[in-house]
Parts: sequence; structure tokens; C-alpha cells
Amino acid sequence: MVSTNYNSSFPDQVVPEEVKQSLDYGVQVGQAIENEWFRNNRSGGDRFMANFQNYHRLKLYARGEQSIQKYKDELAINGDLSYLNLDWKPVPVIAKFVDIVVNGMSQRSYEIQAFAQDPESLQKRTKYAERIMRDMMAKEFLDKVQETMEVNMYSTDPESLPNDVNELSLKMQLEFKESVEIAEESAINTILDKNRYDEKRKRVLYDLVVLGIGATKTNFNPSEGITVDYCDPASMVYSYTEDPNFEDLYYVGEVKTISLSELKKQFPQLTSEELKKIQSWGNTPNNYLRNWNGGDTTDDQINVLYFEYKTYQDQVFKIKKTDAGLEKALEKPDTFNPPKNDNFERVGRSIEVLYSGAKILGQNKMLKWELSENMTRPFSDTTKVKMNYSICAPRMYKGRINSLVSRVTGFADMIQITHLKMQQVLSRMVPDGVYVDVDGLAEVDLGNGTNYNAAEALNMYFQTGSIVGRSLTQDGDINRGKVPIQELQSSSGQAKLSALISTYQYYLQMMAAANSNTATRHILQAQMYITLSTCENIALRLADALAYPLTAEALKKSVSNYNVGTLEELASLQLHDFGIFLELMPDEEERAMLENNIQTALGSGLIALEDAIDIRNVANIKTANELLKVKQRKKAQRDQEAKQANMQAQAQANAQLAEQTAMVETQKQQVITEQKIQLEQAKMQFGIQKLQQEAEIKKQLMGTEFDYNMQLAQVNAQAQAGKENSKEDRKDGR
Repeated sequence: MVSTNYNSSFPDQVVPEEVKQSLDYGVQVGQAIENEWFRNNRSGGDRFMANFQNYHRLKLYARGEQSIQKYKDELAINGDLSYLNLDWKPVPVIAKFVDIVVNGMSQRSYEIQAFAQDPESLQKRTKYAERIMRDMMAKEFLDKVQETMEVNMYSTDPESLPNDVNELSLKMQLEFKESVEIAEESAINTILDKNRYDEKRKRVLYDLVVLGIGATKTNFNPSEGITVDYCDPASMVYSYTEDPNFEDLYYVGEVKTISLSELKKQFPQLTSEELKKIQSWGNTPNNYLRNWNGGDTTDDQINVLYFEYKTYQDQVFKIKKTDAGLEKALEKPDTFNPPKNDNFERVGRSIEVLYSGAKILGQNKMLKWELSENMTRPFSDTTKVKMNYSICAPRMYKGRINSLVSRVTGFADMIQITHLKMQQVLSRMVPDGVYVDVDGLAEVDLGNGTNYNAAEALNMYFQTGSIVGRSLTQDGDINRGKVPIQELQSSSGQAKLSALISTYQYYLQMMAAANSNTATRHILQAQMYITLSTCENIALRLADALAYPLTAEALKKSVSNYNVGTLEELASLQLHDFGIFLELMPDEEERAMLENNIQTALGSGLIALEDAIDIRNVANIKTANELLKVKQRKKAQRDQEAKQANMQAQAQANAQLAEQTAMVETQKQQVITEQKIQLEQAKMQFGIQKLQQEAEIKKQLMGTEFDYNMQLAQVNAQAQAGKENSKEDRKDGR
């Protein structure tokens, strides 16, 4: 549990506002903060020095520059290190893991989402959703109206109309965005870019990994506008809390070492005598930071405590009734108390307020004590006030902060000791040698008059790897030294070295497990909380920035005039309330899983290429997967409709073909029939003509026959007459 100083005492808050605004009240607050952090507590040290030394130790571990005295104490024998010739430089193994975690998380990008949640914006959003819902419910009727009357009754695009409530919710998330929300997001991003927040975010992330706590400060002044500053946790002071997000603080501040000229610049009301007194204070025992740093600071550097103190203020109004029967509210001091028989009424409320203070450490000299200007208040509850600091310590218990580096320092110490032990083993290991049997060499005769001595044998062995020996002695006995040179294997340190290497790898694996993505997710969440809190403070201060010409002009240069005009409307009407959210971009693993799903859907023909492009542009993985499902259903619906349309087109084509075939056949039969009719007509005509010709011929024949008959009859008649005449003549002749 964190040690606190029970000697500190803050002034009474149940006092009139005039008392709180007095400089004496600010001196008591500043002195109480100083007593809690810079005076000795029951354990013999002070809270600020304990934090300072602990954070300093962790930063040294994170840099691979920790103290080596503990390792010397571990390996020394009664404090004697004369027999150890080792390289004591620490192995920077923690530095590597810290860089991996910090660099990996700093690459996780995000998008700032502003959600307008005031009544007017919610009404616009609701009306837009109701129009889409009406089109969804009346789709069949509207389609019939458009088909029969050729009138488009849709209030939205019918092609992008959702099929159900889930698709409607997804459409509202992806497509609906008010202009005021876009303007708010642009302004926040502009301010973050102006303050180079990405670089400061990396420093905060490094503090979260190494120290377990990170902080930023948001401020506003008419000359610079909205500023975002990095805060070193080692120089911060704050009230005791067990909340990892530090939302229940009633005071917070930081100690800064500034030069005397900078002090005069910030507080021009200081006289030369006061500056001399402050400068001479640098050599006093109350110069805490100089005493801890071993005199690193000079007389020109002053330690100033900047702090914020949260208290409450009573807002009192006098309600006066006019002659017309109306009521008029007049603001009064909190000491206002009208008589009972008066025609006035007293109403009031208590609101939280912030006081800003600056104090010289070690002295009762207050440089500033005033009610803070441009306090940030949530729209949902204007009685609350937000601190300008955004702090988070995700692993805090009873005020004690735990960090990733603090959890692996034990592993780093064991790795360092193992590394030193390995140096010891390596320094004591004996190289492999050879055994030379001199008696065996004496029995060897090279036959060329050369003496085969030990030096000659070793030269031959090391240069050629060959050995000359004799299996029998000169007397014919078995030569026990027939292999005069044998290699000696030294295994005195191999087993120890293997065990140390295994130990080294074991602790490396333990550190790697402690630095995995799952084990460090709380650090990323803490960094996102600090960023979100900073963006919320910026959003609440935008109205203040637009109220001053200089800061408003600076925004106009970086944001479009249309968005600035929207924000000016926000600043003047105070109608909009924003909820700020951070859309965290997916990491490589999540993006790979999404891309795998997209490729599978593309390969199976479940989505089109343009659908895949739309899905990849969605930052949120959950929303992207939901959009993938919707695109699959839409694609299946389009394919089904296309299939039905193809079937209908094929049926129509077949019907047209059959109709055309029947028509052609009919025309063919008609032509054949006409040809037959014409043929029959021709035959009839030919028959008639033949009959006519036959009749004419018969007529002619009959006429000819008649003529012939007439002639024959005449001839016969003439012959008969001649015959009769002849008879008569013969009769007459007789």
C-alpha cells in the first residue's frame, strides 16, 4: 500500500467563495500537497522521492543500464571480486522486449469518431432511419405504384434499401454522418496534428510499458489555442486513488524545473527582490530535487509545483417577481440570504470548480491561485468538471502501480546472473589436448636416419593428422604404445555450459510470454483510454477556441470553411453534444483473418470484387464481418434475381422462337396452300381453256360435220332426186 503523510491537512471546503479565492487559502492547499509528497512519512521517506527512485530504476532496466552491484554481491565471496575477470555490462534483454511492445502498439492506428447525441441530431438521425424503414415496409406497394403509374414514391435509393433491421443498423453505422460530426472529427484531428500528438503518444505508451502509468495534459489559452502536453509520471503529484483511470482525484499537478527567466516570463508580476529571494532559495535544504539529483540543478533553475484543485461552488440566484407576473433571475454571491418577508426567493445549486495554482517548492510563495478559466464540463452534467490531466495506470492496487518492466526485472536479473556464470564457465574451460606416449615413439624407426621424437610426431599429427607407430617392439613383443599420440577430450565445462544455456533460454521464454499480445492488451487499452480522454477534453474546449479570433482563424486555415461554419454554429447555439469514440484499426492477425474470409468468399463467388473493396475499407473488424455477411446475402439475392431473370429471358426467347417458328410454318403452309390454290386455279383455268378449246374444236367439227352432212344430204338428196328422176325418166322412157 502507498505510504501517505498523515501530517498534511487541506483547508476546510465549507467556507464562502470569497475565502476560497483568497491567496491564503491557495497557500494552505499548496502546502498540504507539498506535505503529502515532499515531507517524510512514517517509513522515513517521502512519497515523491519513492516514486522518483522507483521510476528511475525501471527506466534504467528498460534501457539495459541497471545497477550491477547486486550481481557483484551475488557472485562475490565475502566481498572479494579479485578472482573474477568478467564483463559486468548488463545484457539489454528488457530493452529489446520494450521496443517490440512499444513499436508494435504505436503502429496500431485509430480513427476518431464523433457521435452527435443532442436532441436535434438524434431527431435528424431518427427521421432518416424512419424514412428508410417506411420504404422497407412499403416496398411491394411502392414497386407496384412505380410499375403501374411510373411514379417513384421512394424517399431513398431503392437499390441500396436494407432487407431487415440488422442491415438498417449497419447502413446507419457506415453511411449516415452529419456535417457537424464530420466537422468535429476534422477539428479534433487538426488539433492533435498541430500538437504532434503521435510523438507524444509514443512517449505515453513507453511510460505505460516501463512505469505502468501514462499521462497527458490538455490546456487552452487565447494565444496558443488548445494544447496537448506530455506529462512525466515521475514529476506528477495527485491525491490518493484506487481508480486506474484516476477519475476521483481532487487535486493533481506536476513539478517542473524552469529557469529564472522562464519564471519571470510566466509570472511577470514578480519583482526583482522576489526573484533574488527565490534564486537564493536554491541552496537551502528544502530544494528537494537538487538534493536528490546530487546538485545537478543550478541556482538559475527553480522547482515549481503546478497543480489543479477541485472543490465546489454554490451558485445562488435571486428570483424576483415583476409587476407583470414574470420572474427574473439575478446571480448573487453565495452569502446572499433574503429576509423571509421579502418578495424575493433564493435558489441555488452546487457545482464543481477547478482552481489553478503554482507554488515554489520549499517556500510558502504562491505564484498563482485563481479560479480556472474555460473549465471543461460534460454536456450531460454541467455540475461536473473534468481535470485537464488524462491519467491511466491499468494495473494499480491500493495505490501501488505495477508495470510490464517491473514484472520481468526478476527474469532480467536471472538472465544477467546466468550470463555472468556462463562467462565464468567459459573462462575456466580447458581446451582439448593430446596424449603422447614417449615409449611408443622410441620404438619407431623411420628408416631414413631421422629421429622420430615427440616434437616431430606432434608436427606430423597437427599438420597431416597422421601418426606413425609400431604394433611390435624391436624385440618382437606386442607394443602397448603402438598409437603413440591420442587426442584428449576435455568435458569439464560442457555439461555446466549446456545447463546455463537452458536456463538462459528458459528465462527468455518467460519474458516472451510476459510480453505477448494477450498479456499486454491492457497497455493498449490504457493508451486508448488516455487518447480518448484527451479527445474528449479537446471536444469540450472547441467552443472556447472558436470564441477567440486568433484561435478561430487558426482553425480556419486547417479545416474547411464549411466545417468551421458548422462549429461556429455549435459554439454560438450550444445545441450539440458529442460522444467521442476511437475506432481501433485491426492488427495484422485480425486483418489476415478478415482477408482470408474475403478471399474465401471471392473464390466461392459469394461476393464481387467491388464488395471486397468496400469491406476492406471498414476499420472495425466486427462491422467488416457483418458487412461481409450482408454483401453475401445481397450477392446471393442478386444472383437469384439474375438467375430468375435469365430463366424468364430464356423462356421469353423460347416463346418468341416458338412463335416465330409457328409463324414461319404458318407462312410456309400459307404459301404452299396459295401455291396449291394457284396450281388448282391454273389447272382449272387450263381445264376450262381445254374444254373451251375442245368445245370450240367440237363446234368446229360439228359445223364441219354438219356442213359435210348437209353436203352429203344434198348429195344424197340430189342423188335420190336424180335416181327418182332417173326412174321417172326411165318410166317415161318406157
